[in-house]
Amino acid sequence: MTHTPHAVERSALERIPSTIDRTALPHHVAIVMDGNGRWATDRGLSRSKGHEQGEQALYDVIYGARDLGIEWVTTYAFSTENWKRPAREVAFLMNFNEKLLLARTDELHEHNVRIRFVGRRERRIPSRLIKRMDEAQDKTKKNTGLNLCIAFNYGGRAEIVDAVKSLAAESSGDLASRKITEKSLASHLYCSEMPDVDLVLRSSGEHRLSNFMLWQAAYAELVFTDTLWPDIRREDLFDAVVEFQRRHRRFGA
Repeated sequence: MTHTPHAVERSALERIPSTIDRTALPHHVAIVMDGNGRWATDRGLSRSKGHEQGEQALYDVIYGARDLGIEWVTTYAFSTENWKRPAREVAFLMNFNEKLLLARTDELHEHNVRIRFVGRRERRIPSRLIKRMDEAQDKTKKNTGLNLCIAFNYGGRAEIVDAVKSLAAESSGDLASRKITEKSLASHLYCSEMPDVDLVLRSSGEHRLSNFMLWQAAYAELVFTDTLWPDIRREDLFDAVVEFQRRHRRFGA
């Protein structure tokens, strides 16, 4: 059976549950994609197979967020702590992320998705991967749809430290206490225009932030699912949004 683009789009929209209030969506959803290794181990496969299977989950969730009307999605692709993993797995992740950018940038661009990266640029990141990241950002920088922010070589503590260093450098070493405010520090984060996180979704049953978006997620609602990341689909995102809308956000009041 052949589907027209309009039929495919209509089918995708029909997957959005009627219980979601489209006027009260989270502006920014941050996602900890956890469980690739366990998913693979449970099936007697290499960890790399789990990462490969996680790609399908990632893009189904991204397009689910776009269809729903969410403005920002930040995914935890590689943390500053992930360098501690076996060298073979780290090398695979570097190559895998490069291949993803090569394969998916044009597709995301066609869907009006703007790609951004946050994290430290270091020499141990292959130069060819840095090049792909820059190309993806440049190609999609004028897009006006979903902002897809990829946290790569990212750590929440590292981001805050780097913001303080940047603020100090801007002050020529004279960092008087009156210059240190929440607003001034936030303006020196990796992506200063990024709104605060409203909803954090984490897969695989772990109940922690793991050094992710520590500044931005100060008042985020946290939703955890036992499902391992490769088995996650947009319906899991929709369920998280429904749970988000059930909660009363008081922001300390």
